Amino acid sequence: MGELRRDPVVGRWVIVETDRPKKPEDFEYEQYIPQGGLCPFCYGNEFMTPPEINCFRDPGTGANTPGWQVRVVANKFPALQIEGNLDRRGIGIYDMSNGVGAHEVLIETPYHNKDIPELLTQEIEEYLKMCCIRSADLKKDSRFKYIMIFRNYGSAAGASLEHPHTQLVALPMVPKNALEEIHGARDYYNYRERCIFCDMIRQEIQDKTRVILENKYFISFCPFVSRFPFEIMIMPKQHSGYFCHMSEDEVVALAQILKDTLTKLKKVFENLSYNYIIHSAPVNGEADVEYYHWHVEIMPKLTQVAGFEWGTGFYLDPTSPELAAQYLKAAKE
Repeated sequence: MGELRRDPVVGRWVIVETDRPKKPEDFEYEQYIPQGGLCPFCYGNEFMTPPEINCFRDPGTGANTPGWQVRVVANKFPALQIEGNLDRRGIGIYDMSNGVGAHEVLIETPYHNKDIPELLTQEIEEYLKMCCIRSADLKKDSRFKYIMIFRNYGSAAGASLEHPHTQLVALPMVPKNALEEIHGARDYYNYRERCIFCDMIRQEIQDKTRVILENKYFISFCPFVSRFPFEIMIMPKQHSGYFCHMSEDEVVALAQILKDTLTKLKKVFENLSYNYIIHSAPVNGEADVEYYHWHVEIMPKLTQVAGFEWGTGFYLDPTSPELAAQYLKAAKE
């Protein structure tokens, strides 16, 4: 018989298989093998993208030319447009507004076939610094209430281009998934006068069974209420609501634990597609960061969400997070 586990933040239930859990070799998943071809994100093809918004590049090299290490451009096919006003309105019971927002692409590296585990730690630091710079800049626009940073790696994870890249989307309202976390964290704080994520970190360090890695500033673990097999969270040990408020030392530590965690994941599952999302507090006065704690969620593409999940909101996890953490800890970096 499996276990029902309730997420203490959002109240979501998951069913965890504990009697007959799947081992890594039991999963049949779509392996990601890059095909190559003409790529607009590669060196020498800068003319194929919109103009640079920001860039780390070699001294003496011009904008929109080779010589860059990390490059940010507007999405060529944006979900939202930065121009205009929101103009909220209703049609009967239905609410709507103009599609105002920002949609940027952060090209992490000039190397077409290098995922984060293959990059130098210093290169990952530069990538994370640029994420922070762009988040801080978008935060200045009072129209925006939430900045979503996400990464789709591999075709099964929804990546339409092979070259490693991250997307930043600034939204004029706080999305439902983030609101659920914010409301759950606020309720916990009002009841116990403590951050639920800080308590979660203390619990994981005490239990040890789900911890994959930790360093001075961050912890990487399989959450007790994992929605997906081998799901991973990375959290800062020091309470902070905003991702873009990291110190230099924290950026270095995050780069290292992100690289090492993804390296372990890809040692266990070769050519794996995955998504990761950075959850940060809303911007421009939408939430009190005293009770919210930013974090990274990593979701391997090993299973599919189907009718039961869509119909109930429950998730089925065929591998307990305790067992998943064992395999990940044992994988050599």
